[in-house]
Amino acid sequence: MAGELAAGGAVGLAFSLLYEGVSTLVIKSEQFKPLLEELIVTLDYLKPLIKQIGAGNRELDHPNERVYFENQMEKGKRLIDKLSKVGSWNLLKPYYSNKLVELDRSLSKMLLNLIPQGVRDGQDILVMVRSIEHKLIQMELHGQVQNQNALGGGETRATEPYPPSFPIGLDKPLRELKMKLLNDDRVSMLSVTAPGGSGKTTLAQMFCHDREVKGKFSNRIFFATVSNKPKLDWLQTSLQQFLKEVEENDALLVLDDVWPDSSGTLLEELYQLSEGSSCKTLVTSRSFPKYGSHYTLDPLTNDEAMTLLKNSTSLDHSSGTLDELLKQIVKYCKRSPLAITVVGKSLVKGSIEIWKEKVIEWSKSPSILDEYDILRVRLQTSLDVLCENKPILKECFIDLASFPEDGRIPAGVLIDMWSELHGLHEDDLSIAKLQHLNNHNLAKIVVISKENGYVDTCYSEQFVTQHDMLRELALHQIRQDPVGESKRLIIDICGDDLPKRWTQKKDKLKETRLLSISTDGEFSSKWDHMHLPKAEVLILNFQTKNYTLPKFNSKMSKALKVVIVRNNGLSPAELSNLDLLSSLPNLKRVRLERISISSISLTKKKLKSLEKISMFMCNIGQPSSNNSIQFFEALPNLLEINIDYSNDLKELPAELCDLKYLKKLVITNCHNLSALPEEIGNLSKLEVLRLRSCTMLETLKDSITNFKNLTFLDISDCFSIKELPEDIGQLCKLKTINMRQCTRLQGLPTTIWDLENILEEVICDEETEELWEPFKMIKNLRITMVKEEFNLRWLHGH
Repeated sequence: MAGELAAGGAVGLAFSLLYEGVSTLVIKSEQFKPLLEELIVTLDYLKPLIKQIGAGNRELDHPNERVYFENQMEKGKRLIDKLSKVGSWNLLKPYYSNKLVELDRSLSKMLLNLIPQGVRDGQDILVMVRSIEHKLIQMELHGQVQNQNALGGGETRATEPYPPSFPIGLDKPLRELKMKLLNDDRVSMLSVTAPGGSGKTTLAQMFCHDREVKGKFSNRIFFATVSNKPKLDWLQTSLQQFLKEVEENDALLVLDDVWPDSSGTLLEELYQLSEGSSCKTLVTSRSFPKYGSHYTLDPLTNDEAMTLLKNSTSLDHSSGTLDELLKQIVKYCKRSPLAITVVGKSLVKGSIEIWKEKVIEWSKSPSILDEYDILRVRLQTSLDVLCENKPILKECFIDLASFPEDGRIPAGVLIDMWSELHGLHEDDLSIAKLQHLNNHNLAKIVVISKENGYVDTCYSEQFVTQHDMLRELALHQIRQDPVGESKRLIIDICGDDLPKRWTQKKDKLKETRLLSISTDGEFSSKWDHMHLPKAEVLILNFQTKNYTLPKFNSKMSKALKVVIVRNNGLSPAELSNLDLLSSLPNLKRVRLERISISSISLTKKKLKSLEKISMFMCNIGQPSSNNSIQFFEALPNLLEINIDYSNDLKELPAELCDLKYLKKLVITNCHNLSALPEEIGNLSKLEVLRLRSCTMLETLKDSITNFKNLTFLDISDCFSIKELPEDIGQLCKLKTINMRQCTRLQGLPTTIWDLENILEEVICDEETEELWEPFKMIKNLRITMVKEEFNLRWLHGH
C-alpha cells in the first residue's frame, strides 16, 4: 500500500507510514491491541478518501485542510513510534491508551468531515457514517479512556468538557481570570474558590473554551477532575508526560475540584513547576489552597440571581408582589447558583401561597449557605418539598450515592436495584422516579440518542449523573438517619485497608439491605468476612484487571437478589469466581460491566432463580467457545437478556436459544453481530426482540415467525438488513415494529396484511416510511416518522 498512496503526495505518504506503523504494532503489542484494531478499522475507512486527496481527485473546503490532515497523520505516526518502544509500563498505560483513543477520535471526525452531507444517503456510505458515529459515542461511554477510575473518582481529558449553553453570571469572572492568567506574568497558579455549587467547574470549562485562551495555548490544555480521593501517582505521571510533550511551549493545566488536604503535595509541586516557566495552572477548590494566587468566585448579583430563579421556576411573567417574593427567595439562597436552581425547581408546581409559606419558614431559621453544612440544610429543604408526598423519591435520591463520585450511572443499574429494594417491578416506574429527580435538579438524565416524536422504552442509552454537592447531601441523609444508616452501607476501600465503619458498626450490618463497595487499583481482592443476613442488593465497583467476588455466608446467600459488578477500567476484566453466584438461591438479577464473559467457567450447578442478566461492554465470546456454552447453560430460567456494546459478539450462541422461558432479548450496539442462529425460533415465549444498531446484521431468520407471543420488534439502525421474513404475518400478536434507518430494505412482505387489526404502530424514518405506502389502509395502524438526534455533548473535543 505504501507505493500506491505515497504516489499521492505528502498526505498519502504520511497516511501510508501511519497505516504500516499501526499494522506492525498490532501484531507485537498485547496491551494496546484492542485499541489498535479499532484504529485500523478507521484507517481502512479513510484509505480511499486519502488516496483521492493525494491524487488531486477530491476538492477540500479549505487549502489548509491538506496541511492539517498531513499533520494529524504525522502526529499519529509519532505516537505509534513511541508505543513501539513502550514496555509493560502499567502506570503509563492509561495515558497512552487515552492518546490512542484521541487519535482514533480525531481520525474518525476527519472521516465524517470528508464525506459531504449530500452523499450520505448511499447505502454503503450510510453504513460507514453511522458506524463511525456510534464508535464516537462508544468512546465517550468508555469514559473517554479517562474515566473516574484514573483519578479515583475524577476524570482526565486531553480535550476539556464543554460548559452549559447559557451560564448566568460568569462573564465578568471569565474576563478577570483571563486578565490574571493571560496578562499578568506574576500569576503562574490561580485558585478559584467558592462553596460547592457556585459555578467553579462551569467557569473553568468556559475558560478552556474561550477564544483568547485557545489562541494562546492551542491544544496544549490538560484538564482533570481530581475530587477528594485522587490517585496522585497516576495524575503526577500523566502531568509529567504532558509537560514533556509540550516541551517549552505555553501550556495550561486545569485541576477541577481539588481538595487541598488530599492534594497538597501535588499543588506544591505544580506551583514550583509553574514559577518561572511558560506553564499556567488553574485550580478550582471549595477551600483555599496554600500555594499560588486566589480568586474568590462571588455569588450572583441580585439581578443575575433573579434571572436564574425565574429560569428555574419557568416564570414568564412578572408583577410587583411576585418580584418581591422572588427577592426573598434569592435572599435566603444567598445567591448560590446551585441552591437557587434546586430550590426554584422544587417550587415550579407550587402556588404563590406555598412559596410564601416557605419564605416564612426560612425567615425563622439562621442565615443559610454561609457554611458548607448549611448549604446542605437548604438543599435538604428542596428534597423535602419533592418527597413530602412521595417518600420513595427520597429513597431513590439517596440510593444514587451508592456509586462513585463524578461517575455516570446507567439507568439499567437503577432499574435492577429499585425493582427489589422499592418494589418498582416495571422499568418505566424507575425511569419515572429518575425523571422526578431530574426535573428538580437533584440528578441529571443524559440520553445519548433520542427519537423526536416517539417515546421509546429502551433505556440502555440513558445515564444519570449527580452534582457532587447533591451526593454529599445524600450521604448526609444516611448519616443523620439511624434507620437509613442501618439499611445502606456504602464503603470505599483504599488498597486492602478496610474503613473503620466496617469494623466499628458490625451490629448495624445485620439490617443492611444495600451494600456498595468501591475499591481502587491497588485492591488485591482479599475480602473480610461479611455477615449481612438481610442484604438484598450488592454493588461492586472496581478498577483492577483481575477481580474476585467476595464469598457469601449462608444467611447472606439467602437474602441477595441483585448483584451488580462494575469494572471502571478501560478493558474487560477477568472475573475468576463468578460461579459463586450459584450459591445464591434467590438471586434474580445480575449486571456485569466490562467483564470478559468468554473467560468465565461456571460450575455445573445452575442459577435456577436468575431471571435477568445484563452485560455492558463485555466480551461475550464466540459460539465455538465451550465457556460461552457453559455460561448460558447455567441460566435455564432467564426471562430477560440485555447485551449492549459487545464488540466481539459476531454470532449468538445457539445454546442461548434453549432458554425456553425467555421473554425479552435486547441486543444493542453490537456492530459485529452478523447472524442469528436458526434455532432462535425455539424462543417461543419471546415477547420483546430488540436488535437495535446491530449494523452488520444482514437477515432475520425465517424461524422468528415461531414467535407467537412477540409484541415488539426493534430492528432500528440495522443498516444491513435487506428483507424481512416472508411469513412475518404469522406473528399473530405483533403490535409494534421499529424499523427506522433500515436503509437497505427494498420492500415488505405481502403477509403484512395478515397483521390487520393486530399491528398498531410502525416507527420509521422518511425513507422507510415509503415502504409502508401500500399498507396504510391497514385498520388502526399508526405510522410514526421520527428523526434521531445524538447528544453530541458526549463527544467533547474537536
